Amino acid sequence: MKRSFILTTTFFLLLTFYLQGQTPKDSLEIKQAALDYIESQHLGKPEQFERSAHPRMVKRTFWTHKKTGKEYLRETFTDAMTLLAETYNQNGDKFPENPKKEVIILDVYDKTASVKLIADDWIDYMHIVKLNGKWQIVNVLWQFNNSEDH
Repeated sequence: MKRSFILTTTFFLLLTFYLQGQTPKDSLEIKQAALDYIESQHLGKPEQFERSAHPRMVKRTFWTHKKTGKEYLRETFTDAMTLLAETYNQNGDKFPENPKKEVIILDVYDKTASVKLIADDWIDYMHIVKLNGKWQIVNVLWQFNNSEDH
């Protein structure tokens, strides 16, 4: 009886894993997309960012208007992020020597994933999609660790 239970449980776990489509390779590629995103800024490598982001990626955050104090949604797109990767850390002084970059895969289902990236001064929540066999970031929602500062 116990053996039957173990076999049935194992079968259902394997079936669930198979149906969702996540493999260890997918997990590594999802994590690499998030790392390419942040490391492209650390290292000043726009090609690394382009590898991680879908051409129609949108990055959003809330911002506060200095004069009115009202919050609004601020958007950045792939082309601006590529330029940022190329120019932001040219002198190598924008990040600590060993910057924090913790990637947590929150969920994966078939060809979609939700990821949390914890960096030094901010947190990014990402949606990553697998298109034509490649995992790419399509949405980013981020904020500074201390939202009162910005």
